[in-house]
Amino acid sequence: MSEPDQPEPPDNPYKAVTATGRAVDPAETGSDTADVTEFDPEHQRKPGSAATIAIGTIAVGWSLFQLAVAGDLLEHRLDSIRIRSVHLGFAMLLLFLGTPMLRKPRFGLKALADTRKIPIWDICLAGIGCAAALYMMIEYQALAQRPGQPIRMDIIVGVVLVLLLLEATRRAIGPALAVIALLFTAYAFFAEYMPMFLAGKNVSLLRYIEQMTLTDAGIYGVPLDVSAKVVFLFVLFGSMLDRAGGGRFFIGLALSLLGRFRGGPAKAAVLGSGLTGMISGSSIANIVTTGTFTIPLMKEVGYPAKKAAAIEVAASTDGQLAPPIMGAAAFIIAEYVNVPYVDVIKAAAIPAFASYVALFYITHLEACKLGLRGIAAEKLESFFAVLRTGTQFLVPIFVLLYLLIIKRWSPEVSAFHAIWVLAIIMLLQHPVRAYYSDEPIVPAISRGITDIFSGLAAGARNMVAVALATAAAGIIVGIVALGLGGMITEIIGRLAMGNIFLLLVITAIASLILGMGLPTTATYIVMASLIAPAIVTIGGAQGFVVPLIAAHLFVFYFGILADDTPPVGLAAYAAAAIAKSPPIATGIQAFMYDIRTAILPFMFIFNSDLILHNINRWDQGLLVFAMACAGNCAFAAATQGWFITRVRWYEVKFFLAATLILMRPDLIARWLNIDHSQRYWTYLLGLGILGVLYLVQKHRTKVPAPEAGG
Repeated sequence: MSEPDQPEPPDNPYKAVTATGRAVDPAETGSDTADVTEFDPEHQRKPGSAATIAIGTIAVGWSLFQLAVAGDLLEHRLDSIRIRSVHLGFAMLLLFLGTPMLRKPRFGLKALADTRKIPIWDICLAGIGCAAALYMMIEYQALAQRPGQPIRMDIIVGVVLVLLLLEATRRAIGPALAVIALLFTAYAFFAEYMPMFLAGKNVSLLRYIEQMTLTDAGIYGVPLDVSAKVVFLFVLFGSMLDRAGGGRFFIGLALSLLGRFRGGPAKAAVLGSGLTGMISGSSIANIVTTGTFTIPLMKEVGYPAKKAAAIEVAASTDGQLAPPIMGAAAFIIAEYVNVPYVDVIKAAAIPAFASYVALFYITHLEACKLGLRGIAAEKLESFFAVLRTGTQFLVPIFVLLYLLIIKRWSPEVSAFHAIWVLAIIMLLQHPVRAYYSDEPIVPAISRGITDIFSGLAAGARNMVAVALATAAAGIIVGIVALGLGGMITEIIGRLAMGNIFLLLVITAIASLILGMGLPTTATYIVMASLIAPAIVTIGGAQGFVVPLIAAHLFVFYFGILADDTPPVGLAAYAAAAIAKSPPIATGIQAFMYDIRTAILPFMFIFNSDLILHNINRWDQGLLVFAMACAGNCAFAAATQGWFITRVRWYEVKFFLAATLILMRPDLIARWLNIDHSQRYWTYLLGLGILGVLYLVQKHRTKVPAPEAGG
């Protein structure tokens, strides 16, 4: 995000945006404060200069620490558990210094919600919380010498850490995760008093604290490890790229390509948000970065405010599905399933891109229904002109993809190298522009250095809630590991009556409800710990071989869809604020657009071809991808009520039949007694149905023209 008082570079790739009549100040995007974990950035403190410098210095220090770990400068001095301890310590410190206790003044205590200064009690909480988190690092050797025999100080520090972590989590992402962790904790202490089917063995305070705070099976577990070693680097990369101007470059590029077509700004929003989401892995950050440009443009060409906001929500939400980066939870999937991250990318590729193709198609259908046109060509910058102004942003992305996918380096090492390449670009881009524009070089160098440090600080601030959410979710995971997991799997199996279809519906609904109050990462951790094993087990009992990664992706998808699920739908609220549309109505409309994404998990659970399971041939993968896109577009036509013209009620069932055939050729082959190896021939049946529907509707358009409108 450029500072308001800084001049735009000579070649501005966003002339396409401003040429439509609305001058957009880059500062409006709020990208430096865009939170990747879906909580309100306006709730953060904006204290005086000295406190701001202190917080910024701590944030930069955290980023430098994480880069030192990734660069193997500290790996030999600090083992994994100590790195997690320092990671959590920084998060606790920044949270209590940067976030007031309450969002709004209550009980006449305005100081509890003061965003202008840091009260003494929060300074104390920051110090105590940081010290409690660092206790594992400081006392590591002593703790290793007395396993299973914690002393009084271990217990006291452990209790303090749990309490302050829950308070920090409440401030960062709201009360939902803290309440859930408390409920699980209460169960652990009072399991003997539960009803018969829930009854278990009570856990002592000593056992609880040891599990949660003195081992790697609780707060310092796998989720926090992934946050500390992998997620931080990718969030930092996205923050620095956005600070450098990459987010606006992607939107400008998308507008130059698609702005002139029917409903062009909406198509550009889908492409731009997809490109940005592949890097940021966050729906909220995506909306505040790209939506500030695309939503006004969509409104200008004729999209109603509600639909403009809903399209941006759907596009930004799906950014967490788009490889190679996806959301923070994707890295945890790799750890839980115990597969290389490249395998997660492979599994997520077809559903993610098929979902984006269908959303792109939906924007076209909406433009057809509304009778819209694109932006006049003379108002748009040419594609190559925009590309020339931001080619440098593609270099670190190519470095990241090359190392991650071609060289098969680990995600953290790949991100580390991409970050230092990006830092060099940030340092040099302003001086190069200044040189060719005959402007002073020294201020340009200073601006580049400022951008780098601003990106480092922004990346750390954006990671606070991720670190706290993964640590707090570790409490739930730890209690499940104490013996609750097997019982919950059994209870879920009883509720689903051993039926895999009912289990999937229950899982989807539970993920949507839970995801309304939790960030995607926390939703995934909770649901994956409780339900993913049950999906595999019950599916196998019914004769369905469900790959473990398919079960985890199922939970992941519905956790993401909760971002725009009414009545909460935080992504919908963010977009509605930009569009000045009703938040609930925006969320409902966005959810209607995202229904085409919601069917994909149900399909790939039973048709593992969609996640490229045991598929290693390019031609086979491309065929499955093409048919998945066609099937998802057929479903979009059915749910949006438009194809070539308005869809009549009796045509809907044919679109749904085509969807099923194109996404479940294995099922159709079984119904028709076709050998499984020949299942792809059934695609012709689905394509034939779509062809007939096209001809029927094409003939109908030759009669009177369809009425334009909603």
